[in-house]
Amino acid sequence: MAARVLRSASWLMIGYGGSQALRLASNLILTRILFPEAFGLMALVTVVTVGLSLFSDVGIGPSIAQNKRGDDPAFLDTAWTIQVIRGFGLWALTALLAWPAAAFYGAPELLVYLPVAGAGLAIAGFNPTRIETAHRHLLSGRVTVLDLGGQVIGLAAMIALALATQSVIALVLGGVIQAAAKLALCHFGLPGTANRFRWEKAAAQELIHFGKWIFLSTAFWFLTSQGDRAILGKFVPLEVLGIYNIGYFLASFPMLLGHAVNQRLMIPVYRDKPAREAPENLRRQRQLRGGLTAAILAMLLAMAWAGPWLVQLLYDDRYVLAGPMIVLIALALAPAVITMTYDQAALAAGDSRGFFVFSAVRACLQTALFLGGVAWFGLAGGIAALGLAMLAAYPVLVRLARRHHVWDPLHDAGYALLTVAAGGAALSWHWPEVAAMAAALGTP
Repeated sequence: MAARVLRSASWLMIGYGGSQALRLASNLILTRILFPEAFGLMALVTVVTVGLSLFSDVGIGPSIAQNKRGDDPAFLDTAWTIQVIRGFGLWALTALLAWPAAAFYGAPELLVYLPVAGAGLAIAGFNPTRIETAHRHLLSGRVTVLDLGGQVIGLAAMIALALATQSVIALVLGGVIQAAAKLALCHFGLPGTANRFRWEKAAAQELIHFGKWIFLSTAFWFLTSQGDRAILGKFVPLEVLGIYNIGYFLASFPMLLGHAVNQRLMIPVYRDKPAREAPENLRRQRQLRGGLTAAILAMLLAMAWAGPWLVQLLYDDRYVLAGPMIVLIALALAPAVITMTYDQAALAAGDSRGFFVFSAVRACLQTALFLGGVAWFGLAGGIAALGLAMLAAYPVLVRLARRHHVWDPLHDAGYALLTVAAGGAALSWHWPEVAAMAAALGTP
């Protein structure tokens, strides 16, 4: 088990690190071809498409990971059938929401971009469940390589289209091409039987019973992961939104890496070695949790220290405000990194309701605090609200973690003190840039 955990974690880190490196490389190229407003428009497209995906997520991945029938062909084919139907439903919804989104944000280009982007959601619905089966058994190597291959194809297409069109449509079409490339590579590159349309009533009932709380949880996860950009799109110009999107992309890389590893790794660990069954299991989980937090938090604090310098090195003067944004965003995300492993214990135990309660509380707190922070204190206040929301939701997370015997107060306190010391020093060091950014982007 330990060997599979380490091997899978290594592949997940390689995959996510490689994915973000590719995104950064393409981002650097695209910022020189396109204009800041283009990234603001693409952020709005992403808000709608990701929002629809999360609002309709029925937990196919977690269901396959934790269910005892996770290797049963009938169960997998039923899950795939639900996934395909959902994909086409999402495509239709993007077309229906195009006009209201264009009117709300004052961006008529969304009338064209959203239906095109929705085609990528329909294509992704055909992704084989062999992807989830590989993660279920902590065999992530081939999936990682194929996923990176699809991303290389999509990003290359994006750059070529940007050169040809000088338009945001290049970013939208690149996403669709990437979805198609991943589907083709995974269909032909992963071993096992291909999925076929099938509807087994018992499997569907199990998927829906477990997935109903995942559905609600991911609806609230939209507010957690995309709510800041959805709100900012109404308060700030597209140029500022585009700069914020770049700053968030760089600052959140460590947390999103940790989230990707945590989501794929911890459910099998909690499922196969429950803490309540043996003290040795609890000790191993603490070691794994401590190592994961140390690695991710170190990268996050490094971004807080190096953010302004990194932006000056990689981008031109149009994006200079992204530097101090990185400092604030990295520090605001630290509480979420320290506590990120606990909620997966609930999913591993089939407690999707408990997972939903925490997700809902955190999302509502973050949305309310972010909206108030931006309205009263400008962008800097909104960013600070991201961290305050996680601190406010911490008691709910502790209750969930204690229920599943995974809470580790010494871990949380130790890394919190480290964050206050190192993060406070980074904020003090970059205070002139942060203060200038806050003054330039004050209350709307």
